Amino acid sequence: MHNNQSLLARSLAAVWHPCTQMKRHESLPLVPIARADGLWLTDYDGHRLLDGVSSWWVNLFGHNEPRIKAAISAQMEQLEHVMLAGFTHAPVVELSEQLGALTGLGHAFYGSDGASATEIALKMAAHYWRNLGLPQKSRFVYLADSYHGETLGALSVTDVPIFRTAYAPLVRENFCVQSPDPRLAAPGESAADYTQRALADLARVLAEHSHEIAALIIEPLVQGAVGMAMYAAEYLAQARILCDQYQVLLIADEIAVGFGRTGSMFACEQAGIQPDLMCLSKGITGGYLPLAVVLCRDAIYQAFYSDEAARGFLHSHSYTGNALACAAALATLEIFRTDQVIARNRALSHELNQIFAPLAAHPRVRHWRQRGMIWAFDVLDAPAGFASRFFQCALAHGVLLRPVGNTVYFMPPYIIQPEDARLLLGATLRALDESLAS
Repeated sequence: MHNNQSLLARSLAAVWHPCTQMKRHESLPLVPIARADGLWLTDYDGHRLLDGVSSWWVNLFGHNEPRIKAAISAQMEQLEHVMLAGFTHAPVVELSEQLGALTGLGHAFYGSDGASATEIALKMAAHYWRNLGLPQKSRFVYLADSYHGETLGALSVTDVPIFRTAYAPLVRENFCVQSPDPRLAAPGESAADYTQRALADLARVLAEHSHEIAALIIEPLVQGAVGMAMYAAEYLAQARILCDQYQVLLIADEIAVGFGRTGSMFACEQAGIQPDLMCLSKGITGGYLPLAVVLCRDAIYQAFYSDEAARGFLHSHSYTGNALACAAALATLEIFRTDQVIARNRALSHELNQIFAPLAAHPRVRHWRQRGMIWAFDVLDAPAGFASRFFQCALAHGVLLRPVGNTVYFMPPYIIQPEDARLLLGATLRALDESLAS
């Protein structure tokens, strides 16, 4: 029989937890979770937490979702896994067909998580130009404050110093351009004017270096790791035009923002554009199993199609296209269809905006913002250690929220109801006041 304290001690003795300075757990205890259902995580003592961040943005329809569980269970009776090199199976074919129909992009290449999707897309983009006889086009453009994962290729297009600095000698230098985040506008500068200034910086770099640039990689509409920076769809639309003008591929990293999170199935839809490569992960299985995919334009696939093995894309992962994960993803897409999730979320987010309004009026809140099923705000004059203190205060009030610096955000599962939102609001207001008072 497990209990909270014994599991905590065993975890600290045996597990190296991610994104964590482990010494912090001398004073900030781990949170042991025994089970989960719907919006709620429950520890071994029966204490419940509302999962306000969808367990690192992956859980779309709540924990213990019966339809996704049933799909995984049924698939387990048939085939759990077979290598995808030289073999195929129905779930991976059906999922690839459905993703192609949703995005207009062709052949699907599978990995296991977001960073693996980024690695695939970067390698694919550079190898594409190599196959076209332009091997010098092997560098990338990325936005200031961007995050695309923590493997070495992904770090080369990530602009978050705490993740990147220690590994700088291992990371290739690429081109960083101004972020379109309107919070960076100069005093008196309109958001629209700032967007044009950021676009001018992108145009300058492409004009000077397009001969050596394989692709621009971008988080469409929302830059997550910098604190949910929400920018204009116009930037995305114009970036597509610039990439075409300078013959540079456009990689859309929809890992965090895909599958309805920004209000449309994929964020690129709101700019009316199609990328050359699209990275998907996180919500693709509803939060059940690791899966990632990169979708590409047919012209990219055709550039690898050859009698020469060296012209092929010889990247691989052992669990590529895992049948159980694909079954979970197919169930997730079926829920979008049968529950009319995109339309329902549109109405729900409008209702939740009214409920969350008191936060926007709080005297220490700045830049209150929302896009789809993401809400965020910045805390004025947040004290040192604010994020950790707020996290602890929110836990004490029964809510899991994990601020990024001085930014607090909500990214709840789509099954959140108005009464849940009111509970989330109350806990957030109390945690905010307590963490600022301390």
